Amino acid sequence: MNAVGQALAVAAGLAAAAAVCAMVVGRRGRAIAVGGLTALAGAAGTVGGVRGALGQAWSADLPQAVPLVGLRFGIDPLSGWFLAIVGAVTVVAGVYTIGYAGRDGRGMGSRTALFLLPLFCAAMMLVPLASSVPSLLVGWELMAVTSLLLVLTEHKHDPAVRGAATWYAVLTQAGFVALLVGTLWLSSAAGGSDFAHLRVAGPTLGGGTTGVVFLLLVFGFAGKAGAVPLHPWLPRAHAESPSNVSALMSAAMVKLGIYGLLRFGFDLLGGGRTWWWLVVAALGALSALYGITQAAVARDLKRMLAFSTSENIGLILLGIGFAGLFAEAGKPVAGALAMIAALLHAANHAAFKALLFTGAGSVVRATGTRDLDRLGGLVRRMPATTALFAVGALAAAALPPGNGFVSEWLLLQAMLHPGPDAGTLLTIAAPLGVAVVAATAGIGVMTYVKAVGTGLLAKPRSSQAAGAVESPPSMLTGMALATLACAALAVLPTFVTPALARATGVLGLAGDPLGTDAGAVALSVRGAQVMLYPLWMLVAVAGGTVVVALVARAFGRARRRAARAWDCGDGPLTARMEYTATSFAEPLQRVFDDVLAPERDVDVSHARESAYHVQALTYRQRIPDRVENRLYGPLVAGLRAVGERARGLANGSLHRYLGYLLAALLAVLVAGVWG
Repeated sequence: MNAVGQALAVAAGLAAAAAVCAMVVGRRGRAIAVGGLTALAGAAGTVGGVRGALGQAWSADLPQAVPLVGLRFGIDPLSGWFLAIVGAVTVVAGVYTIGYAGRDGRGMGSRTALFLLPLFCAAMMLVPLASSVPSLLVGWELMAVTSLLLVLTEHKHDPAVRGAATWYAVLTQAGFVALLVGTLWLSSAAGGSDFAHLRVAGPTLGGGTTGVVFLLLVFGFAGKAGAVPLHPWLPRAHAESPSNVSALMSAAMVKLGIYGLLRFGFDLLGGGRTWWWLVVAALGALSALYGITQAAVARDLKRMLAFSTSENIGLILLGIGFAGLFAEAGKPVAGALAMIAALLHAANHAAFKALLFTGAGSVVRATGTRDLDRLGGLVRRMPATTALFAVGALAAAALPPGNGFVSEWLLLQAMLHPGPDAGTLLTIAAPLGVAVVAATAGIGVMTYVKAVGTGLLAKPRSSQAAGAVESPPSMLTGMALATLACAALAVLPTFVTPALARATGVLGLAGDPLGTDAGAVALSVRGAQVMLYPLWMLVAVAGGTVVVALVARAFGRARRRAARAWDCGDGPLTARMEYTATSFAEPLQRVFDDVLAPERDVDVSHARESAYHVQALTYRQRIPDRVENRLYGPLVAGLRAVGERARGLANGSLHRYLGYLLAALLAVLVAGVWG
């Protein structure tokens, strides 16, 4: 057994030990034992993933694990990259759980929740390691079931949790059915279910078969990733789950949908057709634009972060789509650059979204509310949380020197330099892709300025915010680990480019689009004459800030005097005079009013003595998910109507039930003969 196998064996053992500790350790030490062992399991998984991403191979066959088919696992640079992402996020979530679950015997601190947490992390690690269809389906379903049960953690205390779990269960199982049909269809057509066999036989299958299979797989994998319009579960489940679970789902689990799409679309099916990647790019553009627009107007902190996840998944899908389009157009180097940007953004998003969701959990734990309109003033009461959350917001807004800026810059370079002979399709699609990235970046800046400015700075707008206290050290440590990951990916992205090049090679995108002549501190794009110096950019920003602060302090000290700020004669400033999250987003909401379709309601209460005198005005506004209302509303209503009518089929008659069985048997026989 090599180093990868040893690391994975240690990870499996530690995850099992954590699950056992959840059941046998008392309330005082339960969270410490489970959180610590889960973090160590994640660290071992990260080590195995890094070794695999750098080219070390490993495989294992378990023929008796599942009757008839068995289970097969292995690692290559692509699966190693995603395993490293899952492991790193598990480390953050494990350390964070120690303080987050604390001594509370309910909710996340219960035996059931802490028992499920390491199993969920282990199931996520199984998915990229699968090297056969049955292994993938087993790991996928274990991941779905454990995450669903964790979403239900607070169902006794909040009715909204049950609705979120219902949406998640229905959509995730619908996606699983699509994956089951698609992968079994592919295995049947190819004559085998091992990835090694599919890799040879998949590209030789007919275009009709592979096209239908690909669409089924896109439905299953993109739905798990939270792409629009398959996203309604995501803002609900992420918002209602415990924050450590939200971090795992948003930062790690959704990336496995991206992994599955890459594994089957490029590796096992050989790259497919041009229209495949045009569909993926269009899906990515829709997800990016719709997700960031909904995030910009959301006042629920965790719901905002969830829609931001849809936006970033959209950017990753956009990069994957353009990688496929470039490859089909005979431009493998440009395709490799787009794929590297997508894979790097997957890691960047995992880092800053783990930080943001754990930061949101700290805020909710301290204040008891997710409503940005009721927060504020936390910078004085929770300075460490505020500083760490601000780093994540900088990264998510794709502003330099954040790590989100680096991967989005690479994605832009791929679309800005398609070459003179790119063809009509790419000539039209590339500027549209650039526009999508630019629009999401601009709205993203506004979104995170809103979150930090109205939620953490200014004055407290509720008694909960005014009485907030800083989070325990273990929670801050988990957030700090995510911050370090963001910083490392921001200033030294060249250290991961060898792993990214190996992963793109697995996907059949040969070529090295990133030059190495600039050394370890710069990213250079071959053929584009452009370079990015992330480390020096950070030094310049930090140095400029220090210089401005020193100059202001040196020349402003003599003229400084204490005085009350001018208040237009209205008295001292109060929280009622500040921007709220709703008012901050109102101008953008007006621009996208036709898209968002907000629901407004005004109640006028008249005085009892006279209807001409208004006693009170109540204004309510709700911005629903329009895609959900227009697409899923009629679908749910139709299914409900069918279900009501189907009740008449079960009238208690034994003869009718026997008739049903006979009809089903005849249908199966006819289908067998016809096939």
